[in-house]
Amino acid sequence: MHQFVINGGRRLCGRLNVKGSKNAALPLMAGALLTNRPVVLRDVADLADIDNMRRLLLELGCTVEFTPGADVSSAGGTMRIVPEDESQSHARYDVVRTMRASICVMGPMLARRGFARVSMPGGCAIGDRPVDLHLRGMEALGAEISLHEGDIVARVPGGKGGRLRGNRVFLGGPAGSTVLGTANVMSAATLADGRTVIECAACEPEVVDLAKMLNAMGAQIRGAGSPRIVIDGVEALGGVEHRVIPDRIEAGTYMCAAAITNGDITLDNCPVDALMAAIDALARIGVSVTPEPGSTDPMRATARVTCSRNLRPVEITTQPHPGFPTDLQAQFMALLTLADGNSMITERIYPERFMHVPELSRMGAKVMRQSATAVVTGVRKLIGAPVMASDLRASAALVLAGLAAEGTTTVHRVYHLDRGYEQMETRLAALGAHIERVAESKAAETPVVVTRPAAAAATLAAG
Repeated sequence: MHQFVINGGRRLCGRLNVKGSKNAALPLMAGALLTNRPVVLRDVADLADIDNMRRLLLELGCTVEFTPGADVSSAGGTMRIVPEDESQSHARYDVVRTMRASICVMGPMLARRGFARVSMPGGCAIGDRPVDLHLRGMEALGAEISLHEGDIVARVPGGKGGRLRGNRVFLGGPAGSTVLGTANVMSAATLADGRTVIECAACEPEVVDLAKMLNAMGAQIRGAGSPRIVIDGVEALGGVEHRVIPDRIEAGTYMCAAAITNGDITLDNCPVDALMAAIDALARIGVSVTPEPGSTDPMRATARVTCSRNLRPVEITTQPHPGFPTDLQAQFMALLTLADGNSMITERIYPERFMHVPELSRMGAKVMRQSATAVVTGVRKLIGAPVMASDLRASAALVLAGLAAEGTTTVHRVYHLDRGYEQMETRLAALGAHIERVAESKAAETPVVVTRPAAAAATLAAG
């Protein structure tokens, strides 16, 4: 395992290109199972979660070719997926347990192949994330659902020759709509017989991106991005070439990196239109995000991020899109540890998503948690310390804190970061950060930088 060693206190300046969205790419990759024609995805980030989904598609009878981007400053890579052996419909636990987004293969397989067996996703560090809404949605479309040895077994009456039936599906849950559930049901409904109406659908940009790709394949989807999506089923879908939307969470993380170091960063391929709640919160804190005048596409803008010297406290409540994203809660908490006053953060999506709090406290942060709310009292400085990453976004928060802290911060278990940020240490170093990736076994010795070889194009055949 590796860790990051960060010598803080350096102001970040420079230019960065936002990579393609992980949370968009995973359902897009699963959507390739709806056809037997080639699906080509561009601007795909080279991430652990992407590689795990690739492994799953290989097991499900696809060939997958992935050519990474030229370097960390360029656009992401290109992935070509061709489903070939449609008799393979078992998503095994060994792969599914590595990421919850694996559940997204259920809807496409069920609709196209008439059968899907998907391991029940396991526990999650940020709290309970049940899949009951996915299953209720599939049952509403006529699927027969059962559980067998820890697997979800879903069948279409009549098998591969049968079809799901269009229906009205309600996807509201205790924390609002479900993003992956909406993607799953919407994908399945594209090949259903008749019209499907999804009520209380997730409005996230990743759902819109999936609908855009499916429509380019021949689907008939209207209303994506609103709480009501209407899908008229078609007989078959074809191939497609599609560019993944930029990663709004990566963009928001680097905005916080600029702010916490009093830096000046320009982000290319920046989805400012998908980050309005976060950008509004940044403005109240004292951080300016200014799109360049020539930016014509608000989902692929060029934006400059600058910061006033004094950070102001704010109140933040996470909500489903277009509200403040839960995936930026930890990063904003790190930023607010240095604000001048008391901030309040309330987590409405995953109330247990506060595992970064004790680690930030080790660095001198003052955070008092009461149930789903944390009160952050700003301090004059953070002090470097050894800290332990618990999940993807908590890891990013600890790195941000380390960038601003006085002294050396060691962030352990950075494999969490590799799930969602492509070579974060290299990209931050290019902006002026003093950050190294070292092998944990060498931590007691003089740090040895682990350099990643340039990823070569690889063709990965099924089997």
